[in-house]
Amino acid sequence: MNATDPVNTSASTPGGVDIDSPYLLDAEAPRRFERDGFVRLPGVLSERAVAHYEPEITAKVIELNTMHLPIEERTTYQKAFLQVTNLWRQSELVREFVFSLRLARIAAELMGVDGVRLYHDQALYKESGGGITPWHADQYYWPLATDRSCTVWVPLQDTTLEMGPLRFASGSHRFEFGRDLPISDESEVALQRALGEQDFPTSSTPYTRGDVSFHAGWTFHHAGPNRTVTPRRAMTIIYIDADITVAEPTNDNQHMDLAAFMPGVRPGDVPDTPLNPVLYRR
Repeated sequence: MNATDPVNTSASTPGGVDIDSPYLLDAEAPRRFERDGFVRLPGVLSERAVAHYEPEITAKVIELNTMHLPIEERTTYQKAFLQVTNLWRQSELVREFVFSLRLARIAAELMGVDGVRLYHDQALYKESGGGITPWHADQYYWPLATDRSCTVWVPLQDTTLEMGPLRFASGSHRFEFGRDLPISDESEVALQRALGEQDFPTSSTPYTRGDVSFHAGWTFHHAGPNRTVTPRRAMTIIYIDADITVAEPTNDNQHMDLAAFMPGVRPGDVPDTPLNPVLYRR
């Protein structure tokens, strides 16, 4: 398979950190992704690559974070993580990471699409003492016409169970209950009960630095609290089918996302904007 990259044409950084060459995806991985709504993949990035980009991502999170309340004074959502979006617009080094051809190609192959474009990135840092991330599905927030969307979750350190790695409900991307629930105390209670009643297996494992996971937009997931003294640092990139169209927003969050991340795009249009470049096309 030959790949073209309209954004990033180099095979590696000047320092030799490779984030663009193909990852040898197991032939079963797309089938697992379609069946379970997620996959975890070992060694997608080298430890050297993660170490190369982590300090800049962390520096930008510290610089741009606007949440300064003590944890005990925050809402459940605010306790879950520090959240900073579209770091690629703030740093050339972060841009290089977000535009990784390797990660984008994996996303396209898992979703079974010819190409992917960027929706946006998010740094999600769960501080020491940070609370749970309630059960939710990301696509509640996204005004998209199909389910061809996914998120790569890249932990920037070895991530133990005590740090709160993602927990997925296997097969829940086909479960329609809860698709109208934002992240909240209410979503945690309602979805914990509903997912348990449906007997969805849940999966949570530690990540070694360089391991990543991809999950579909409608896959319900959760994360435990960070019980360690070290922040759980994670960088995420959200990919959408390069040819997807925008749907009419169905809630206030989707209206806000449309304006913020796909400015000027109307329902029925492909979000071909400067903020949504095609990152991979086979």
